[in-house]
Amino acid sequence: MTSHPQDHRGWRRPTGTGPDEPGSRPASASLVDPEDDLSSTYGGEFETTAIPRYSSTGTAPGQSVFGPTGEPEPLPYAQPSESAPVNYSPVPNYAAEPAAIQPDDATEDRIKAAGRRGTLDLGLMLIRVGLGALLVVHGLQQAFGWWGGDGLGGLRDSLTESGFRYAEALTYAVAGAQIGAGVLLVLGLFTPLAAAGALAYLINVLLAGISANDGALPFFLPDGYEFEITLIVVAAAIVLTGPGRYGLDAGRGWARRPFVGSFMALLLGIGVGIAIWVLLNGTNPVA
Repeated sequence: MTSHPQDHRGWRRPTGTGPDEPGSRPASASLVDPEDDLSSTYGGEFETTAIPRYSSTGTAPGQSVFGPTGEPEPLPYAQPSESAPVNYSPVPNYAAEPAAIQPDDATEDRIKAAGRRGTLDLGLMLIRVGLGALLVVHGLQQAFGWWGGDGLGGLRDSLTESGFRYAEALTYAVAGAQIGAGVLLVLGLFTPLAAAGALAYLINVLLAGISANDGALPFFLPDGYEFEITLIVVAAAIVLTGPGRYGLDAGRGWARRPFVGSFMALLLGIGVGIAIWVLLNGTNPVA
């Protein structure tokens, strides 16, 4: 058979097989049973039933070859032999043709607008570098006593007076965390995590100051905490905005379009800051 699978004109009912149609089959046609393609040993999908064999003889009068199911018998069909050509009209070939895509002016305008950020990245770099440089300088002052600092001894005594436990080990962690977070912020590398670390440190600085002031929370200088609060707000803003394009994180998602990851980093910084205070200090700062 070479006819198209959707072309049924090559198949015809043999002459003389119907109840009201006398005659005989063409010599070029052979009788094909719909069940003949199945193996005689096939017993069904789960091997529980046997497919009945179609036969025009051997059944008792009034008895269906399909048993009690009462299903109609499959009609035999005539399959033309290879020597008998089949005339049919070929199915037309509807080939798909490429369609020209017209440029969308609105989409192009949006793409161009997304690339025009103006001085936004420059402002983000200024804020990021400013906070990072401040942390580096403050950490070096506490670690080495530069620029009139008290060094590691003075930092340890300050932590002890604020009620922190394990002040000896915490001294190196505090100084190292400030320097490390500051350097990462200046470089614009892992910016959300670096800003979150700075946020955790600044939260503890604010809580220690409130605790030392007997729970009072003056805002304005010289005795207030407007400086610490401002730095906390700046660190939280950097976590949410990202570093901008002028940094080593420029090709990362939190620099191009910060969203869920930056929000999780903000919650992480706040949670770590509170956890450090509760676990290593444990006092109520406002009591």
